[in-house]
Amino acid sequence: MNASLAPAEKSPVAARDAIRELRASRIREVANAGLGVPDVLPFWFGESDRVTPDFIRAAATDALSRGATFYTHNLGVPALRGALADYIGALHGATSVDHVAVTSAGVSALMLAAQLVVGPGDRTVAVTPLWPNVVEIPKILGAQVRTVSLDYGAHGWTLDVDKLLAALTPDTKLLTLNSPSNPTGWVMPRDAQRAVLEHCRRHGIWILADEVYERLYYGGQPAAPSFLDIAERDERVICVNSFSKSWLMTGWRLGWMVLPAALTGDLGKLIEYNTSCAPAFVQEAGVVAVRDGEAFVRSEQLRLRSARDHLVDALAALPGVDVHTPEGAMYVFFRVEGAHDSLALCKRLVREARLGLAPGSAFGPEGEGFLRWCYACDAARLDEGVERLSTFLSRATG
Repeated sequence: MNASLAPAEKSPVAARDAIRELRASRIREVANAGLGVPDVLPFWFGESDRVTPDFIRAAATDALSRGATFYTHNLGVPALRGALADYIGALHGATSVDHVAVTSAGVSALMLAAQLVVGPGDRTVAVTPLWPNVVEIPKILGAQVRTVSLDYGAHGWTLDVDKLLAALTPDTKLLTLNSPSNPTGWVMPRDAQRAVLEHCRRHGIWILADEVYERLYYGGQPAAPSFLDIAERDERVICVNSFSKSWLMTGWRLGWMVLPAALTGDLGKLIEYNTSCAPAFVQEAGVVAVRDGEAFVRSEQLRLRSARDHLVDALAALPGVDVHTPEGAMYVFFRVEGAHDSLALCKRLVREARLGLAPGSAFGPEGEGFLRWCYACDAARLDEGVERLSTFLSRATG
């Protein structure tokens, strides 16, 4: 054997430390535990049980039939950027095409935003419990992540704004917020947004606002309060959104960003080195979604509000269940008395009750003891799930 190979043979084959230390998805872990288990009711993933509406699918089919299969501009086709600028403007005030970029999924937009402004050693802050991807992305880039937890009490999940502002020290590079929140359904009030925006302006801190669930809001307005309502388009605010939830397009992988115009040139370079561009036929479907889909979005908002109320009422009737009505998103994040290991409990629910829920610990230690239930389905399916949970809890405490 060649002696020069010895040192390499002794070194383990492994990814770099930052990647190996990333949290694996506990939602996927539970879902994998359900493989092969017959008749499992899956409420673990954040998507509707309905397919994408016909008018959106037809647009993609038509685009494919016309041969829309080639590369497009890194920042998106002009038609979609223009349609998004009009859509955003109608909800949040005038927005030019220069501030809009199309991405291959909302999660890609989150990664791109972090790549734009975060580097090794930078200090970032995230409000939790939170979808793990958002917390882990800065770590991939070598940044430090400090978390500030929402408080849970008699009124559900609330934010202590003073605690958040104290964590946003002058050396902080980025604050990440998700409102409406996955998993809690918490919605950031306007006064809190103003306080945070003013603080971040004062210290030059970037705000990355994940507003993917903004249309799944049940406060009587077309959309949840957004930083786009109060921030200038060219200050340190990046808002990320997606077609996945409001238009039922989870598998299409199409999203967008609203960001300062000064960043779009560099963003185009980043997109080139990440995905090059979103598929042309998917973007054409996106144009039709935002141009012609307002009636559908509003009907979906009403449908999900009804499903939310139905599930909350059913869960509240179960002994040992602590639940509050969320203001937005598509999840009920509830607590079961005596459940201190949510991952183990969810695996038991799959095996013994054929019920698939997401463990609260998937969203950080602040979520331990809670379970997340996606209610984007019909009432009969929810009722069957609640019945399975009720039977399981009766046996467990009997």
